[in-house]
Amino acid sequence: MGLFRDDTYQQAKFSPKPKKSPQSVQKEHEAVRRRFRNMSALHVTDEVREHLKSPIFDNWQWEEAERLVLLQVMYTDLDFLTAFHIEVDVLQNFLFEVYRHYNDIPFHNFQHCFCVTQMMYGLIWLTDLRNKLGRVDLFIMLTSALCHDLDHPGYNNVYQINAQTDLALRYNDISPLENHHCATAFGILAKPECNILVNLTCEQYKQIRSGMIKCILATDMARHNEILNRFKSTLPVFNFSNKDHKDVLMKIMVKVSDISNEARPMAVAEPWLDCLLQEFFNQSDTEKLKGLPVTPFMDRDKVSRPSSQTNFIRFVLLPLFSELTKLFPCLEQHILEPVRTALEYYTDMERATKEEEEAGGTNAP
Repeated sequence: MGLFRDDTYQQAKFSPKPKKSPQSVQKEHEAVRRRFRNMSALHVTDEVREHLKSPIFDNWQWEEAERLVLLQVMYTDLDFLTAFHIEVDVLQNFLFEVYRHYNDIPFHNFQHCFCVTQMMYGLIWLTDLRNKLGRVDLFIMLTSALCHDLDHPGYNNVYQINAQTDLALRYNDISPLENHHCATAFGILAKPECNILVNLTCEQYKQIRSGMIKCILATDMARHNEILNRFKSTLPVFNFSNKDHKDVLMKIMVKVSDISNEARPMAVAEPWLDCLLQEFFNQSDTEKLKGLPVTPFMDRDKVSRPSSQTNFIRFVLLPLFSELTKLFPCLEQHILEPVRTALEYYTDMERATKEEEEAGGTNAP
């Protein structure tokens, strides 16, 4: 598997996809499964393996089957197969079922799942967590990242609750999506052919299930300040031997990975913003059609590309990434500096947009 491709893959980033029939989706899935099985025997070069550990990794260069191979590499290179006695074919079945349970929607799709998992993988290596946390903790973080948005419908919790959807009713309006993602993950693991936890001790299984539930539920942004404040309170006395400290760190690592696009090179990050806005606008359009409250930051009549990012970076990303960097100073150059650069980029773009609008208003007859 080569490291770089030509630029022809770039053309596929923005093209809207027509609605597919269940039959064509099934055919596509089976084709991906076949390619994945065939490719998994191929040698992944050391160069690709090293690049996979870096936040600058470009997800847009890879096809679905290749991403599955790279996910297999992550589980292999962290020694999970040996540590937890996971058979290769069971891991492949599990990864394929995870792929199959991500929907073909603009943002919260399998590519997003791959990006979040790859960022988690990179952070594990960059921060040397392999020598600070146990193998079970690393497994929880990587698998939580992999499963954190399973079967996402493309409409957020606010919509679920306002529209009184089945998910909101099932989970009593409490993090309906995150509860669903987690339940879907353990539904996949309940299939014998996908059960990568089958050879664990009872104690290991309980620890992994409990850890994954905590980490996936932590991705509900409604709990963001609560979790960040708890992490901040541990920093002056942080101890890797303290279970409470480790638990909140694991949540923070999954959260950082989940919203880490702006830590990537602009050529990788910017197309993701278009995908996110497309999904946001789909939701606000539906809210308007159904007479539901319209989520302000998703309203196509009120949101621009730069305005959608400046506040998010300033008030969510920078405070979160800054706190993690206090524990791991090595991350400053890898994730904090790129996010500061992104803020400058979108602030300049927002200023230029306002100046154009004002100039247009001045010149109007």
